[in-house]
Amino acid sequence: MDEKRLDINEIYDKYYRDVYHFALYFTNNKQEAEDITQETFIKIIKSISTLKDPDRLKTWILSIARNTAMDLHRKRKFVSLFPEWVFDKEKDSITPEDRLIQKGEWTELHSALLKLKQQYRTVVILRGLKELSIKETADILGCSEAKVRVDYHRGLQLLKKQVLSNDEGWGLKDGQS
Repeated sequence: MDEKRLDINEIYDKYYRDVYHFALYFTNNKQEAEDITQETFIKIIKSISTLKDPDRLKTWILSIARNTAMDLHRKRKFVSLFPEWVFDKEKDSITPEDRLIQKGEWTELHSALLKLKQQYRTVVILRGLKELSIKETADILGCSEAKVRVDYHRGLQLLKKQVLSNDEGWGLKDGQS
């Protein structure tokens, strides 16, 4: 595809509002909508050469916006799986020191995720982060839905144990889920 035929400035001017409005309706938050819009156009710039049919440009752009918005939503949902581990929601204001602690906790959670067996890590990522259904996950992995359920449950339990093995335990007590 000839990238010169598609001027990114023209594309931006023509489709900015569509992307922003989609993101705003999706998130109901102006700042998040702006972030999604910005990220969408960065992705468009990087992948404009993959557009096969210029007549479907608007569809392609809104598809990228949708995927970008969904990625943001999935990441937040994954973090919400472990709210008591990652964030201290009881404080009204977060100090810079608290932010450093939170960043360290997220790093620790990520490290614990990497220590899982690949089969558990994959299921936790697909189900928890990518928010795929059990059926979709089973199709991707080529296994039964029952195996996905079991591996996801075991993966989450092992992830919690990894985090609990930390000296501070992030405030979790045995039996807390």
